[in-house]
Amino acid sequence: MIVEKIMKTNLTVLTENDTIHRAITLIKEKQIRHILIVDDDFHLIGLVSDRDIRDAAPSIFRTEEFKEDLQKPLSLIMKKELITGHPLDFVEEIGAIFCENSIGCLPIVKGKKLVGIVTGTDLLHSYVELTGANKPGSQIEVQIPDKPVVLHSISGIFKKRKVNIHSLLVYPADDETHKILVIRVQTMNPFAIAEELQKEGYLVLWPMRQELPL
Repeated sequence: MIVEKIMKTNLTVLTENDTIHRAITLIKEKQIRHILIVDDDFHLIGLVSDRDIRDAAPSIFRTEEFKEDLQKPLSLIMKKELITGHPLDFVEEIGAIFCENSIGCLPIVKGKKLVGIVTGTDLLHSYVELTGANKPGSQIEVQIPDKPVVLHSISGIFKKRKVNIHSLLVYPADDETHKILVIRVQTMNPFAIAEELQKEGYLVLWPMRQELPL
């Protein structure tokens, strides 16, 4: 899946000359956590988060005393060193960027112009779709040898049982000679398939062995 499929394009933006008060108002009205700062050509030049706003806003007990601070420009508090993505980046790749940099959003730029934004919530929703967890079904986890043709062999079991696969993920196992295959299937009873996988010599991790029929 590419970023273009999940990014928001209905953007809330301000300029660096807009006031901190204006940003506070927008964040409350739109119930958002990030405001992108652009120039007259819609080039991305900065970002202001709700945390930046909280740090800049005066205490509710001293609002009158620091009221003039709220009229200062966003250029004073906005972040200028930004990590950005491209609409054709893969969602999995930007997920790694989120984790490595502990960011809450990723502005999406094409040809120097701002075209979208991806938030942590957008990313979470996309992973739910990618894993098929939002569809009725069951999960099977099986340890397989890290060899060619194994996946073809396993898929034959699902074909034989006429069970549709929602998603398939591969994770590293404890040793380098194996992989963990996580399969979301369109059935509420995965035990028959799990049992057949066991008979074929595969180590079924879920459903657990003690839960499989004898």
